[in-house]
Amino acid sequence: MLKIHENPPVLWPPAESIRTFEGLWWVVHTKSRNEKVLAHDLMAKNISYFLPMTLKVSRRSHRTFKSLLPLFTGYVFFCGNENDRVELLKTNRVVHLLEVPDQDGLLSELGRIERAISAGAPLVPHKYIEKGQWCRVIAGPLLGLEGIVVQSRGDTRLVLQIDMLGQAASVEIDIDMIEPVEERRAQPPA
Repeated sequence: MLKIHENPPVLWPPAESIRTFEGLWWVVHTKSRNEKVLAHDLMAKNISYFLPMTLKVSRRSHRTFKSLLPLFTGYVFFCGNENDRVELLKTNRVVHLLEVPDQDGLLSELGRIERAISAGAPLVPHKYIEKGQWCRVIAGPLLGLEGIVVQSRGDTRLVLQIDMLGQAASVEIDIDMIEPVEERRAQPPA
């Protein structure tokens, strides 16, 4: 298990937003438990990537352990050109490389995840939901963020989905801080 400071950054190279990266976005399905190692490989090759992670705290034998885990197990998002794609494949950590037909759609979905992480929201993996109420946050640090609202164990959560993966993450939200949105539309740039 890596110490917190030994983990790769969520975003490489350091940038204000993933929206500044140049090239095509790809979804990398990695070999089991290879997400962080692949991120380190991409850093060494100076290839842009986004690896959303969540903090997990566990207790064993009166000790507390903190670790960062990939939010979407088995997946890393990378942005680059054909040469970057070839370099990625040379790492021998890739099971499958998914081409992204809707670049703007994926970037919009990833932008919501990035914004929630930047705001310090404690994202947790969440069951992907096909139907539900699409809402917008109307107050607080997540103002303007849109997603699907669900009730879970007595709390309200805003679900942020990555449609191409069929996966999602969620953050707890106060029901008074959201309003329904008539139509689902792309998230405006943060």
